[in-house]
Parts: sequence; structure tokens; C-alpha cells
Amino acid sequence: MSIYNKLDLTGWKPRQLTSQEVRFATWIAFFAWVFAVYDFILFGTLLPEIGRHFGWGEVEQAEIATWVAVGTAVVAFAIGPVVDKLGRRKGIIFTVAGSALCSALTAIGGAWGKSPLILIRSLGGLGYAEETVNATYLSELYGASEDPRLTKRRGFIYSLVQGGWPVGALIAAGLTALLLPIIGWQGCFIFAAIPAIVIAIMARKLKESPQFQIHQRISELRKSGAVKEAQNVAVTYGVDYDEHSKAGLKAAFRGPARRATLVIGAALLLNWAAIQVFSVLGTSVIVSVHHLSFENSLIILVLSNLVGYCGYLTHGWMGDRIGRRNVIGLGWMLGGLAFAGMLFGPSNMPMVVGLYSLGLFFLIGPYSAALFFISESFPTSIRATGGAIIHAMGPIGAVVAGFGATQVLSAGSDWQTAALWFGALPCFLSGALMFAARHVRPETVQ
Repeated sequence: MSIYNKLDLTGWKPRQLTSQEVRFATWIAFFAWVFAVYDFILFGTLLPEIGRHFGWGEVEQAEIATWVAVGTAVVAFAIGPVVDKLGRRKGIIFTVAGSALCSALTAIGGAWGKSPLILIRSLGGLGYAEETVNATYLSELYGASEDPRLTKRRGFIYSLVQGGWPVGALIAAGLTALLLPIIGWQGCFIFAAIPAIVIAIMARKLKESPQFQIHQRISELRKSGAVKEAQNVAVTYGVDYDEHSKAGLKAAFRGPARRATLVIGAALLLNWAAIQVFSVLGTSVIVSVHHLSFENSLIILVLSNLVGYCGYLTHGWMGDRIGRRNVIGLGWMLGGLAFAGMLFGPSNMPMVVGLYSLGLFFLIGPYSAALFFISESFPTSIRATGGAIIHAMGPIGAVVAGFGATQVLSAGSDWQTAALWFGALPCFLSGALMFAARHVRPETVQ
């Protein structure tokens, strides 16, 4: 029986979302993620230009990227409990607005020095955290849907939303190539803030998920002293009342949630080392290893991210059929091998484009399954919290990769060596580690 057709003893039931409202939420989540990624990737793409403007060398640029990743991890970690308390709708509005503010301030932050720029770019953690809020929100909406087509294909449909990553990266690379000669790198960041502000305003029309409505109802009754009524609501809607009452950071490290937190968190930490090296700092790696021009590296980013978008659709579709864990693990292992081949292959455009594109296909494509898999691994009361803890491991992995790459470059070595040890190898290992996570058969998820 649908949760919408149930009625607890107090006569209360969650507000039903129409199909039109679910579609609207899907589109808002997609564009919110696109423009959050746009800002996120834009900084890495323009870092060589920013460094050239202020006279910062490769080592200094790597240090800045590393400390930005530290700030991003702190902000992303903090947002989970906030979303579990305030709601998914408010979480989307807050994170998108934060991404817009980060973009606008970046245009002037560099003139104040490296430290203010790092603090400003740390706000990008709100945009990064928007990914987790999206997955939490949409997994709940799709799970409550009475449309059997949506229930069976929710992984593939979410892959269209999560595909906002390569779309955002494409916009960052394409518009940078067009606008950089005209308005400079500062103008590119100001331009990036405008669509994010529009999305934040439109997100005010979103409706809260029914699962969070139930979570909120139980919390309100418990706080008012109506424990019996709260327990009745929990029984009616199949919520574990004892687990619900233990919501919070500690709950993510108890019971079945502990395995998901530790295993998936460690895998994401390793994988984000590869994200930092091959996606965020992709232009630096390509220019340094294969001695291609900055303009050619932007072209490669555009082409490879088109392939990356296909990766999202493929992995989302496969996850509905053979399980999201299996798809994620295999994809990341193959991605590590492709990037290793790109680093040590010949320096001609077809080979670099081909292997780099294949690497992004298997590196970022599995995230269409990964974010949904994370949401399916936790109960509603700690879904955003557990997701935020795991998600925050990503920037920590970026920090490790950043520090490691900085040390390799400072010791006189090159990006080829740094990208192998702190990019390709962690990508492969992250995929292998995913097989230690609990396998969830897609047809059993309610």
C-alpha cells in the first residue's frame, strides 16, 4: 500500500506530490546540480589563468587547490545534519544560493590574497553538498511514487539528473573558451553566479518529500511529549521508532549503517583523489604531461565530458539491472586503467582524447548509481547525515591527492608521476573496495 493511502490514528497523513510536482523537482535538481558543478569545475579550469594573473607557480596553484578542498570538506560535512533537521527543500535552496555567492565572490577574492580566496572557494562546499541533497530528495520522491514506471527506472532517471556533472563541466569549458578572451577570468565567475541565483529562487516552489514529512511529524510529536502518538505514526509508516530517536552523527556509525559509512566513505575518499587530479585539475595534467596548449586542453575537456555524460546514462541504466554496487566497482576499476594508459600513451590528440574520455566515462559515470546507492543505504532519519559524511570524504580524498601531488612536484618530479600515484591508482582501488559494501538488489528497494 502506498504511504499516501495510509492514515495514522491521529488522522494525519503526508501530503501527496503530483506527477507534475515530481517532474518539476527533477528539473530543478538537474539545473541546480549543473550550475553547482559549473562553479566547481570553473575554478579548476581557470586556476592556470588565475595563477598566471597573480604570478602563482604550479606548486602554489596545487597548494591553493588543496586548501580549497579542505574547506570544501568541512562545509560539505556540516550540511548533512542541517538538511536532516530543516528539510530537503530548504537544503536545495540553501546550497544553490551558497554556490552563487561563491562564484560572485571569487571574482574579487584573488585580489585580496591567497588566504581570502581559499576561504571564499570553501563556500563551494555548499555547491558540492547539493549533490547529496539532490540524491536524498529525489530518492525519497521516487520511492514514494505510485508510478510503477518511475519505480523500476528510478536509477536511470536519476542518472539524467546526475548527468549535470558533465553538463556543468561542458558549460565551464565551453563558456570559458568563448568568454575568457572577452570578459577575463573574473567576468567568467560573475557570469556563473547569475543562473544559480535564478535556480535558487525557482526552488522555493518545491514541495517537501513525504518521507521527510513523516520524519518531521514523528519528531514534533516526540518533542511535545506525545510519545505514544509518535510511535503510532512510526508503526503506520514502517519507521523504526528506536532508530529514529537515535538520529544524528553517531547513528551513522551504529548497526547496518556503520558498514555503509565506513566502506563507501573510504571508496569515495580514494575516488575523489582521481576526481581532483583528472577532472578538477584536468587542464593542468593534460598541458603538463602532453605539452598541449591551454586552448586544446579545453577542447579535450568538452569532448571528454560529452562521453562522460553517456557514462552517467549507461551506469544509471545498468545499476537498475545488475545492482548499483557492482556497476560502481567495475566502472572505477576500468577508469583507473584508462587514465594510466592516457598518462603513458603517445602525445597525439586522438589518443589523449580517446583515453581521457574513456577514463571520465568510468570515473564520473558511476556517480549516477553511487549517489542513489548511498541514499538507499540509510534510513530517512539519517539519510542526509549519512550521505553527507560519505560525501565529505570526497574533498578529503582531494586534499590527500593535492598534498601528494604538491610534494611530488616540489621534489622535482612531474605531473605524469603525480597523476599516476594520486589519480589513476586510487581510482582503481576505489572500485575494488566498493565490493566490500552490502549488495542491494534494485528490485528489493522500497
